Amino acid sequence: MPEMELYILLPVLVVLCLVTFFLGWFIQVKINKGKVDGAENVAKKIVKDAENKAIEITTEAEKRAKNFKIEAEKSAQNLKKEKLLEVKDEFYKRKQKYDEEVRAREKEVGEIEKRIRNEKESVEKIKNDLLQKEKNAQQVHSEYTAKLKEFTEKKEEVDKLEQEVNNLIKDQKEKLQRISGLSEEEAKNLLFESLLNQVKLESAQKLQEVREQTKIEANKISKNIVIQAIQRSAVDHSVETTVSVLQIQSDELKGRIIGKEGRNIRAFEAATGVDIIVDDTPEAIIISGFDPFRREIARIAMERLIADGRIHPARIEEVVMKVEKELNEEIMRVGEQTILDIGIQGVNRDIITLIGRMKYRSSYGQNVLNHSVEVAHIAGIMAAELGLDAQMARRAGLLHDIGKTIDRSIEGPHSLLGYEIAKRCKEHPIVCNAIGSHHDEIPMEHPIAVLVQAADAISGARPGARRESVEAYSKRLEKLEAIATSFEGVTKTYAIQAGREVRVIVEQEKISDILQDQLAEDIALKIQEEMEYPGQIKINVIRERRSIAYAK
Repeated sequence: MPEMELYILLPVLVVLCLVTFFLGWFIQVKINKGKVDGAENVAKKIVKDAENKAIEITTEAEKRAKNFKIEAEKSAQNLKKEKLLEVKDEFYKRKQKYDEEVRAREKEVGEIEKRIRNEKESVEKIKNDLLQKEKNAQQVHSEYTAKLKEFTEKKEEVDKLEQEVNNLIKDQKEKLQRISGLSEEEAKNLLFESLLNQVKLESAQKLQEVREQTKIEANKISKNIVIQAIQRSAVDHSVETTVSVLQIQSDELKGRIIGKEGRNIRAFEAATGVDIIVDDTPEAIIISGFDPFRREIARIAMERLIADGRIHPARIEEVVMKVEKELNEEIMRVGEQTILDIGIQGVNRDIITLIGRMKYRSSYGQNVLNHSVEVAHIAGIMAAELGLDAQMARRAGLLHDIGKTIDRSIEGPHSLLGYEIAKRCKEHPIVCNAIGSHHDEIPMEHPIAVLVQAADAISGARPGARRESVEAYSKRLEKLEAIATSFEGVTKTYAIQAGREVRVIVEQEKISDILQDQLAEDIALKIQEEMEYPGQIKINVIRERRSIAYAK
């Protein structure tokens, strides 16, 4: 750069000087020709100054160029030295890495050589062991041959002795048969019978121990669950009947209820579907019907007709229709309130209606809604104790008897009818299975189904929960006694406590203390297989010995 500035500056200065010179000359010529000489002197001075300036600039440029060259040479030398150092470092690094690899390979080769030497020594050792074992095998073979010969000789001696023993046993058997008067087959049978009785006693003892231990363990787990569930969930006893008694103010109203030639009572019975009994009972009429819902409609309608005083066929139909509509609304309210009380959600409207109808249905004298609520609570409590879904168990328990609310014209078991309704209303499969299987109509697929069945049995078996007819009650007691009497060794049976307990008296000579436990289990198992009953039946086997003497 300094050289280029010099080459450019020098001509410019020259041109500038020439221009100045000629300009000065021209001016001087024009202004004053007499001052030509002065101008020439000035021009010469300017040229001389320009030349001096050019010389100075040239010198400075050469000096700068020389310094630049020196600095460039120094930079080149430094760069050369740095590159040489980098090359040397890289060389030493690679050399060190190579040396390490060589040392590692040498070490690996040394280890391989060492392993080869060890393996060679092992092979030599194995070879020596094999030679030694071969020698030992030859020695053992010799010993085995000698032992075999000795064994053969002893076996012949044993065979002779065995033949002698068999002959002695045969002689002894013949002597024993002559002495005892029993044949060999009779003696075997006698011995077998003795062993069989002994095995029975021992097995009965073992079974008794296992049962006692199982009962203790089972009671620890289930006793509190079931008892606590019953205590927390028990509802009212059975109070439902097939008739409702309606009190009236006076017997004069009976004539108005009957109407002219009985038209009022006939219209009322036709509208409600119940029977009205007007007899000599003072200040009362009886409403009879197996459908609690219709009976309730009839009772409320009759109360309103009596209070209004206008009793005629048209008014009867109007009041009955109005009461029926109100009760249908009440059914929906009861269903919704029951769901809230149980604590479940997302129930189909049709199922809510069926839940409300349960209030006006009864089974064995037990209100179906109260029974279902009780089953829901018991199942939920047991499910919570066992770590299952308590809400699902309560839902299944509440809906297990919805099949009983279906019109009686539809045939089929109520469990299967309820199962179909639950499926149609898109209930959970576990709930559907619990509904359909609580009377074993379909197989159980989940533990909640078992809990619902158990809760249903607990609710129905509670004292006073249900009624049964006298005839069915008598037949059940007779069958209980007949089943217990059918076992060998039983002398008398008594069904007591309304069929909740069977006392069995056995013969002391035929049934031992140990076998009486097995007899109780067998009787209980047969009752389970052949009978249907609510709750549980206690089998009490009594074995006693009586000694009788007469004083004369």
